[in-house]
Amino acid sequence: MTSPETQQRSRPAKQQPPRRRLSRFLWGALIIVAIVMLLPYLLVPLYRVVDPVSTLMLWRWSHGARVERSFVPIGRMAPALPTTVIARGVSTITQQTAKNLFLWPGRSMLRKALEFPLAWWIDLVLPKWRVLEIYLNIAEWGPNGQFGAEAASRYAFNKPVHLLTAREAALLAAVLPNPRRRSARQPGPVVRRLAGIYQARGVAQAALAACARRLRS
Repeated sequence: MTSPETQQRSRPAKQQPPRRRLSRFLWGALIIVAIVMLLPYLLVPLYRVVDPVSTLMLWRWSHGARVERSFVPIGRMAPALPTTVIARGVSTITQQTAKNLFLWPGRSMLRKALEFPLAWWIDLVLPKWRVLEIYLNIAEWGPNGQFGAEAASRYAFNKPVHLLTAREAALLAAVLPNPRRRSARQPGPVVRRLAGIYQARGVAQAALAACARRLRS
């Protein structure tokens, strides 16, 4: 005969009710979602001193795709580039930075809903010159994994970014935000026309570059 203790040990452990398992799963999923949602807001203050990478770069790296990028301080770029980019889209640079840093390409209501508070937080936490510096270093600027102004300049003109002319800077600005259809290396009529407009705006609105002067001090 088996003892009561042996019978008790041989009984299978009671399984949790399905509802309890489902509840624990949902709570776990909710916690993960909350962490993912809060992580960008925790990272932004670090980007005052840490040079970030974009979600698109991370996605390409995870898939073994090519990524060419060298982070260059904005003070070491040709002054025409930040000036022209500011004149091209000063009101959307922070939104583009938020999208590139933490979100995904394409258009959707969900992405826009996430982008707005992120852009507001970036504007609140980071100086304007730093936002522009980050944007110029994470923007996709070529058809094969060229990210940032240095990679863009070397790809399009075979020279470092600090040697760009005003016309070349305007051509790069004209490529944004669609570097897979537009090319500064072989500019078509649309890119040449936009470059002329942006170059003129950059000259006329040179005062906008004041937010980038911290880079040279």
